[in-house]
Amino acid sequence: MAASWVKSLTVLALGLATVCAQAQPQAAGYPNRPIKLIVTVPPGGAADFIARLLASKLSASMGQTVVVENKAGASGALAADFVAKSAPDGYTLLQSSITTHGIGPHLMTKLPYDPVASFTPVTMLASLPLIMTVNADLKVNTLAEFLALARERPGKLAFASSGNGGAPHMAGELLKAAASVDMLHAPYRGSGPAVTDLVGGQVQVMFDGAPSLLPHITSGKIRTLAAASPRRNPLLPQVPTFAELGLPTVNIALWYGLMAPAGTPPEIIARINREVNQALKSPDVVERFAAQGTEPLGGSPEQAAAYVKQELDRWGPVVKRAGVVAN
Repeated sequence: MAASWVKSLTVLALGLATVCAQAQPQAAGYPNRPIKLIVTVPPGGAADFIARLLASKLSASMGQTVVVENKAGASGALAADFVAKSAPDGYTLLQSSITTHGIGPHLMTKLPYDPVASFTPVTMLASLPLIMTVNADLKVNTLAEFLALARERPGKLAFASSGNGGAPHMAGELLKAAASVDMLHAPYRGSGPAVTDLVGGQVQVMFDGAPSLLPHITSGKIRTLAAASPRRNPLLPQVPTFAELGLPTVNIALWYGLMAPAGTPPEIIARINREVNQALKSPDVVERFAAQGTEPLGGSPEQAAAYVKQELDRWGPVVKRAGVVAN
């Protein structure tokens, strides 16, 4: 399967670099009707926040309403399949993620679409680094103390996640491998109930983006031990990174991109790319992203394709080593 992705990415890169010799009629007058932005999760949360903020900016700049549609299910495969099978005319777009185009394809033996060949990357959108937190009743104040406790109680400490195979789950698997500790994975249906049980002490550990955890960190109900990012999280500058603590491979973020169905005319891809990059640089978007601990990305279609290849290559061995399979 990995070899087919490499071949598909090579073909894709050549296609992205080629300017069509003939104008395609679908591109004329684009856009002249509403555009659908398909999101892989229910309303609420980081992905939905990013999609709705960008939809508002694009609606104003492109002169047509950009409508966010939430199609949750099957770890993002439901939404991705819908977009993959949509007309390649620029009116149906996918907010891709680490789940749909990083981890997820390695969890499922069969997908109804090709994660590379079925899509044309438009640009990257944003990155939301994860942090590691523990319930305040757990008698540890540092990562070193936590790891010592985990080794004393192998398989007894439970780490919550928003679902099997998601980034918070994989963060726990990265820590288990890097530090040679055994923890029990407790998957939930979404971040909300997982955070609730972390605060309540039903589980002891959780990796997630800062926005969902900050209120409980501030209240003292949970404690932050480390940031799973190359740099310290700007919302929690006092918290060291895993790299600073000697575990550089525990580096993971929720990331989001934008994709169109394969075969979408280059002129349309270029127009959307230009508008999105402009929106990501606008002061109000930068400010609202920063308040959520989110980093705007942007870039070219070629850069987005390279990012996806990097993520697909990275997560295959991690998923295999952890023995994770789709529910």
